[in-house]
Amino acid sequence: MTTEPERLPFFVYGTLRPGRANHARCLRGRTAAEESALVRGVSLYEGPGYPYAVTGPAEAVVHGDLVRPREDVYDAVRAALDRLEGYVPGAPGNLYERVARPAECADGRSVRAWLYVAAEPLAGQLRASGTPVPGGDWKRPPR
Repeated sequence: MTTEPERLPFFVYGTLRPGRANHARCLRGRTAAEESALVRGVSLYEGPGYPYAVTGPAEAVVHGDLVRPREDVYDAVRAALDRLEGYVPGAPGNLYERVARPAECADGRSVRAWLYVAAEPLAGQLRASGTPVPGGDWKRPPR
């Protein structure tokens, strides 16, 4: 397992949010803290049963949750989330890219967090003809 120097929390906005199926599968019992947050400069688009976050425009906002894995399982959680999101560091052809972005917490704090955004060319296709999620908040009932 590859370890990276930055052990940031994760900003989740779809099936990894508390109460959703992938949260139960990948995160339940493995987090130290979870709180509501938002990320600016990212748009949310409908996908096949889950949303895609796409970088830009500056005024866009995505609502979600800031999830901090427990230190003792951090590397395992990051690896599980990377697998789920189809992300391999530095690999061409990733479905998502994991990028560090500031997340704004409800109490006004700004916290640097990992965020999975759609990789190109998918991101360009979504910008051109995707269905935006109104208000940037994917709040469908759990599946």
